[in-house]
Amino acid sequence: MRSRKALIITLSVIAVMWIFHTASKNFIVDPTFSKFLSKKDIKLPNIDLWVIMIRLHIVLAIVALITGPLGLSKRIRTKRPSLHRWNGRIYVVSVILNVIPGYYVSFYANGGFWSVIGFLILNTLWLLTTVNGYRFIRKGQVRQHRIWVLRSFFLTYANLTIYIIVTIFHKGVGLQYGSSYTLAVWLAFTINLLLAELVIRKSSI
Repeated sequence: MRSRKALIITLSVIAVMWIFHTASKNFIVDPTFSKFLSKKDIKLPNIDLWVIMIRLHIVLAIVALITGPLGLSKRIRTKRPSLHRWNGRIYVVSVILNVIPGYYVSFYANGGFWSVIGFLILNTLWLLTTVNGYRFIRKGQVRQHRIWVLRSFFLTYANLTIYIIVTIFHKGVGLQYGSSYTLAVWLAFTINLLLAELVIRKSSI
């Protein structure tokens, strides 16, 4: 019980901090994404469309980060089941709607071919884990539902993991930005899913 509460608090705090960081950086400090675009090693065929897609991608990811911790709360699930269900629906819809902008920006990722493949895998895993979570609850298989939703939610933090890894390898180790980005993409979904499995094994889901 305590470990579950600690998990939810930890994930909630991280989510709030990352939301503030992402929202302020991309919508206040650099709303045109000029700094990020300056690092692009691939030519964008339509910059305006890319900006629209990345904004949609970020906003929908923020919605997922807000609704995720609420979905893990046992208190809300038991005392406010209708809120839990609607919160879950919003989470699922935010992930599904993110398919289009998520896949679009994946094709123009820094790092070239292997970054693109990594992002396509990441987005596909995020979608499949979310859909599986929804599918199992529709069947009444609560435990499997919680397991798959937890995997999905850990993948929601992939962008944070990418940011940390790029910072370590690019600024700390001195690896080229593109190479750091490619490495970060592949490590992000690998590390986050491993953490999810660790939590699933250690906690009472």
